[in-house]
Amino acid sequence: MDGNTTHGHDPAELGELELSMMQLIWQHAAEEGAISAEQVREELGRPLKDSTIRTVLRRLEEKGYLTHTVEGRTFLYRPSEARQKVAGRAVKRIIDWFCDGSVEALLVGMVDSEVLDQKELQRLADRIAAAKKGRK
Repeated sequence: MDGNTTHGHDPAELGELELSMMQLIWQHAAEEGAISAEQVREELGRPLKDSTIRTVLRRLEEKGYLTHTVEGRTFLYRPSEARQKVAGRAVKRIIDWFCDGSVEALLVGMVDSEVLDQKELQRLADRIAAAKKGRK
């Protein structure tokens, strides 16, 4: 059984626990695939009840971040989107909020505040150039 896979939810609205769980699930998906609620509870490293874990997983699925399948009586969860895609939406929101939609303004701000250095900017420029060549 697959869950909701709507891909438009605002990542800025993820709570701290939801984000921690998504980070764990993305990591697990990259290494091993699906993860059970019990594995999430054990690996999260927080003293949370099983019902709390299941409620948060259900909410993440309702928001479109997860899907699940059922094996026997065990729900196995997988991210419905890659971490990078969700991160891209979060950055888009920041660009819209703080930079009036200007990616250039964001990058200039990142350089000015020393979040990006010249080497990182060059790597980005190289990737953009390569992506443009691939589209032609």
